[in-house]
Amino acid sequence: MLKIAVIGANGKSGRLIVAEALRRGYDVTAVVRSENQSEARNVLVKDVMALTKEDLSPFDVVVDALGFWTAETIPLHITTAEHLCDLLSGTGKRFYVVGGAGSLWLDPQHTRQVVDEPSFPKEYFPLADAQRRQVAAVKARSDVLWTYVSPAAAFLPDAPATGKYVLGSDDFSVNANGESMVSYADYALAMVDLIANGGHAHEQVSVRS
Repeated sequence: MLKIAVIGANGKSGRLIVAEALRRGYDVTAVVRSENQSEARNVLVKDVMALTKEDLSPFDVVVDALGFWTAETIPLHITTAEHLCDLLSGTGKRFYVVGGAGSLWLDPQHTRQVVDEPSFPKEYFPLADAQRRQVAAVKARSDVLWTYVSPAAAFLPDAPATGKYVLGSDDFSVNANGESMVSYADYALAMVDLIANGGHAHEQVSVRS
């Protein structure tokens, strides 16, 4: 049975990933800074930057579901991902990151990302730019079995689960209606499918409806 640690299990995506992994019978531990709000019965209360190699040693899979939203904390997307990579370096454990859509590529030459578009909402730029730097930092690590999982541009917390999704590459894509969207629930389904199936090491993938 896979042993999975979900760091940031109290967040919206983290809680759904925990629930989906538990539904499939996996051994799941919620790693949280405060009282656990997920369905996990196994809980480690500890700040991510205080985690050690020993803390993560029992797990086969580590999921980074952390989210930082204020001007002061947004840079922690990079800092925490680098810290987790350092802890997992050379261990052979699989590392999955809940990412953003801003880093997806818009052209075949991979010179323009979604966040570079003039129409990109200015209020979301700091977060998207931090996540772009986050994925660049993760992609630089050949010593970690990472997979960076970007949602669609419209990442919808309250949309219903459909049980369907399209798994893509690190290129931006849209559905038949020209839309880029996915519910948190369908994203969680895709994330646990990725964990269950393995593969996609050292790849950024995307999930949309």
